[in-house]
Amino acid sequence: MENSRPFVILSAATSIDGKIATKTGDSKLSSKQDSVRLHKLRSKVDAILVGKNTVFVDDPLLTVRHTIGKNPIRIILDSNGTIPEKSKILQTCNKIETIIVISKKITKSNLKKLNKFPLEIITAGEKSVNLKLLLQKLSQKNIKSILVEGGGTTNWEFIKHNIFDELIITLSPFIIGGIDSISFVEGQGFPKISKSPNLRLKSTTRLKNHLVLHYAKV
Repeated sequence: MENSRPFVILSAATSIDGKIATKTGDSKLSSKQDSVRLHKLRSKVDAILVGKNTVFVDDPLLTVRHTIGKNPIRIILDSNGTIPEKSKILQTCNKIETIIVISKKITKSNLKKLNKFPLEIITAGEKSVNLKLLLQKLSQKNIKSILVEGGGTTNWEFIKHNIFDELIITLSPFIIGGIDSISFVEGQGFPKISKSPNLRLKSTTRLKNHLVLHYAKV
């Protein structure tokens, strides 16, 4: 792991064919057991990170439930600052520490909207979020571990730039299919398998019909 950035874990529940949601945005792939496992993991990291699309589609709280533990800092990648004012993230940022990451191209009106809320705004990047710069800034804030919960575009950015350390995938007993459904990793993809990160399987855990695969980057 690079000294200048936190430890990064990519996490997702996928269908057998590698989808994290249907074309309509339905992403209910986890079981109750797997949700408990995930929330225990959330309670052990300093921060949890998602992209703006996840907020638009799922409107998540990104808190710790189903177990006892602290809420991680919530980090939302939103280069244009378009997160809805009525989103659960903004409506609860007075209770849960929240960071919105923007780029320099954000409009004055969107920046003004965000400044109305008790949250921290970090600028990292010119036209889009520069993840390497962001991780350096988060490291300076003493954030040592981050759980990335997607979606597919965000996952691709971390994988493309090789700035992750572990990967935890819950393989769920569903087959979704469809070219318009959302894959665990979107983006352009690698042209050759040899360009893909080399992963080592650390452990497997069976949760009834779900299988949790825990990989570490070699």
